[in-house]
Amino acid sequence: MKKKVVSLMLVAAMAATLFAGCGNKTEETQTPDAAPSTEAQTADADATADAAADAVGGDLADKKVGVCIYQFSDNFMTLFRGELENYLVSQGFSKDNITIVDGANDQATQTGQIDNFIAEGVDVLIINPVNSSSAETITDKVVEAGIPLVYINREPSADEEARWEENGWNVTYVGCDARQSGTMQGEMIVDLGLETVDLNGDGKIQYIMVEGDPENVDAQYRTEFSVKALTDAGLDVDCLTDQVGNWQQDQAQQIVANALGQYGNDIEVVFCNNDAMALGALQAIESAGRTVGTDIYLVGVDALSEALENVLSGKMTGTVFNDHFSQSHSAADAAIKFLNGETNEYYIGCDYVKVTADNAQEILDMVK
Repeated sequence: MKKKVVSLMLVAAMAATLFAGCGNKTEETQTPDAAPSTEAQTADADATADAAADAVGGDLADKKVGVCIYQFSDNFMTLFRGELENYLVSQGFSKDNITIVDGANDQATQTGQIDNFIAEGVDVLIINPVNSSSAETITDKVVEAGIPLVYINREPSADEEARWEENGWNVTYVGCDARQSGTMQGEMIVDLGLETVDLNGDGKIQYIMVEGDPENVDAQYRTEFSVKALTDAGLDVDCLTDQVGNWQQDQAQQIVANALGQYGNDIEVVFCNNDAMALGALQAIESAGRTVGTDIYLVGVDALSEALENVLSGKMTGTVFNDHFSQSHSAADAAIKFLNGETNEYYIGCDYVKVTADNAQEILDMVK
């Protein structure tokens, strides 16, 4: 049965219109049409948190947790790791026993950090891999050391996840399905209508795409499914350029500035795989004398505070809330279950939330 877990911090702010949670991969991930009552959500969230804390009988303070983050400078992972540490402490772990390290976007560096954690004898590892393709090697060494493993944010391949299940290993993945976020980006453009977005009146949507890390499955899916949402709605599309910005604001700014110089007013939509790059795209758009919502449209993913403020002011068309609350809490809860000798589903999926001017203030109030 699919289980939904609602973050305690999400309950009050999102009860009226939003519902975010995590569950296994055996069912399609969908954005619910209506949220349950605040009282019901609070009870569910309280029960989940209490059960996780009670499960280990108060022994968490002695447990050592190793956390590997692919890159500290990533805006979203900064939010994630901060919330993860706070939630682990709230569940009874000692802050002194939680070690979070920066992989500096280098797999060799991260591999060395994992080796150090294994040598130190940590009780559980939570890993945001630099390269998802390295998951097999990481899994093998961590499993051999007898340490439970929770992957976060960057999903290993389906074949790798199948290995965990086939061997009955204490390994799981917690994160959102990036196909959903890409679909939501495309839907925001579809919802505007062809007459609005087709600024040159040729019956097509001319767009540029700014991708994150090409090895990252999130970048791949967001790129594919944002456009698929347009074509599924029966719209004709024309990709003017598709370039890699590596999640970085400065790289995206340069990519979009160059594209605007080359294609000018032909560009109707700018898709960015994350908000950091969308912020860079906005700088380029404004420098070129273009105005989002008037003669160009811009969407991102993550719902960073600055991006949310831009959605409210009309400087961005929309973004997608990458729920670091539910993801980090669910990752911690999975780690606790492993420490208690229990098992987890091999995939624990969380929902994204589509963000437009209609609900951006609610999300902003929550993440600030």
